[in-house]
Amino acid sequence: MENAYVYLGVALVSVFIVLASRRRSAARRGDGLRLAPGPWQLPVIGSLHHLARDLPHRAMRDLARRHGPVMFLRLGEVPTLVVSSREGASEVMKTHDTTFATRPLSSTIRVLTNSGGDLAFAPYGEYWRQLRKIAVMELFTARRVLSFRTIREEEVAAMLREVSDAAAADRPVEMHARLSALVTDSTVRSVMGDRFKEREVFLRELDRSMKLAAGFNPPDLWPSSRLVGWLSGACRLAKECRDVGNGVLDAIIQEHMERMEGGGGQAEDLLDVLLTIQKESRQHFRLDMDAVKSVIFDIFGAGSETSTTTLEWAIAELVMNPKVMQKATAEVRRVFEAGGAVVEHNLGELRYFHLVIRETLRLHAPVPLLLPRECQEPCKVLGYDVPRGTQVLVNAWALGRDERYWPDAPEEFRPERFEGENAAAAEFKGTDFSFLPFGAGRRMCPGMAFGLANVELALASLLFHFDWEIPPAAEFDMAESFGLTARPKAKLLLRPVLRVPIVGALSKGKADR
Repeated sequence: MENAYVYLGVALVSVFIVLASRRRSAARRGDGLRLAPGPWQLPVIGSLHHLARDLPHRAMRDLARRHGPVMFLRLGEVPTLVVSSREGASEVMKTHDTTFATRPLSSTIRVLTNSGGDLAFAPYGEYWRQLRKIAVMELFTARRVLSFRTIREEEVAAMLREVSDAAAADRPVEMHARLSALVTDSTVRSVMGDRFKEREVFLRELDRSMKLAAGFNPPDLWPSSRLVGWLSGACRLAKECRDVGNGVLDAIIQEHMERMEGGGGQAEDLLDVLLTIQKESRQHFRLDMDAVKSVIFDIFGAGSETSTTTLEWAIAELVMNPKVMQKATAEVRRVFEAGGAVVEHNLGELRYFHLVIRETLRLHAPVPLLLPRECQEPCKVLGYDVPRGTQVLVNAWALGRDERYWPDAPEEFRPERFEGENAAAAEFKGTDFSFLPFGAGRRMCPGMAFGLANVELALASLLFHFDWEIPPAAEFDMAESFGLTARPKAKLLLRPVLRVPIVGALSKGKADR
């Protein structure tokens, strides 16, 4: 009987909360605005309870199927428009691109980026334009990316040597750790010229920062409550990540500056380029040292993490789809068999292989919800009002799996879907709004070529030299982890079988670097 009263009390409280929520929702809509539809909300938490059962991008996809291609949510206190259709994404990123070109600075992002001092989260304006210009014209030009080819080839050679040793010992390889080390070391050398003593410390703080940047920390959801911010500790942790990372970079920057002042020659790595720009006197814009460090964090976060995630998903999908694996492997070996090794300048001869990468990006957008945007002035998206200050999320993950745009088994890994008449249509350069792994419009990722270069050479080399098997006792799990990026949740443990010997310069490796 006592339990019955408890259940009755809970039921009455729940009914009260629902009714109160509906009254508040009606009051909000009574100002004449035609907001996008959305699920019912609760006081204080808003729509968060609808996201509790799954990862945010998956839960939002399921909600959009019930409520429509543009959907209004309230994440705690934050009004949020979720876009899950090609037409809606086009309006946000093309028609009204300027209106949605700025980023919301959540509490933790504000701390991590020094109030938007980096390129990824800088508010839309002259400062962002100058950083964007530096990225496009100086850091990620085709010529600059090509200049790091030797670094990529040396790091891939070192990786192949380690994998070959594992194959000889019949020892499985934990792919995330191995691929992360490869991409990180390639990025470190491209950005800073060489590895550094506190590399592991820096990467640990970077990894923690990426988890904090997902935007679902209590102070991000209830920014007006100082108590929530103090109790959660997220901002304190963000400050710790930033301070430790900056401390590591300070020492590296000092070494570069001393070398440059001593006549160390022309700029070679990306930090040299940034420091050269920083020294130039400009009346209207000056790149300060905090901005230099923030841009470096961006390069590691956007370039290293997303490339590793894409590589890991590509290999996982190939192992799960043996026919695709056989076809991709046969092509790579046919193109490069004469030379005995994959060379980057001939990767353009691979056709099916690039379809595999494209299909990986379709199914596994590295940043599923892209980076958030914010409405700078009232406008309409698909006929619905979007008030100023509304956060806008484009669900790139849902777009890549939508049967309206991908009618041929959208949840299955089929690179062939990009052949024929679909070959040119579904590009990932921001022109096809059903396929947005790197975003579109003014805030599209400027380092796309830099990241893809690491993916292509590494994946082709792993397929050329090895067959890949799942160890008998290993569990294969394709679930995703929570974070700004959606990497595989479980460790990807695979057994390499050497098929093409590692000869010549590759066999020497660069493990001593």
